[in-house]
Amino acid sequence: MTLARLGFRIVETMTGSHEFEEGRGPKGSHPFSFEGRWGTSDLSEWLKPSSGKFLVADLEGTVTAGGLCRNAPIKGRVELRYFKDRKIRYVFEFRVNGKAYRFVGEKVNIRPWNLPVSHTTCYGVLTEKTTGRLVSRSVTHFRLRTIPAFLGSLRFHRAA
Repeated sequence: MTLARLGFRIVETMTGSHEFEEGRGPKGSHPFSFEGRWGTSDLSEWLKPSSGKFLVADLEGTVTAGGLCRNAPIKGRVELRYFKDRKIRYVFEFRVNGKAYRFVGEKVNIRPWNLPVSHTTCYGVLTEKTTGRLVSRSVTHFRLRTIPAFLGSLRFHRAA
């Protein structure tokens, strides 16, 4: 099996909490989580630095933001920016009651010696999509106990 037209999908779950900006939602800490299926339909393009798709994968799934939504569908991308700025970035959008939101979360300071921390902690910002107005900030974690399920979700496929 060659890499050409070979793709993959994997499911990742991040859980934690968020706090609304003053006047943007209920006070205090609230649960925040997202489950995303991400991957690529063409692994050879995904691994080619000149492709424009280098280490960027489509993302879809659901988000729960306590005080705002529960299991709202999301669509976006995952950017594995190891070489550019030592980050993994999750960018997705979703709608709640007709209003569009945008989430940007980052796992930062990716280094070989701190992988258990840098690959497990994601700092996020939720904004209104149309205005860019800050809604909340979050910290979520990839729980190490979910590694078996994460790896078990990996599926390779041939693109049509």
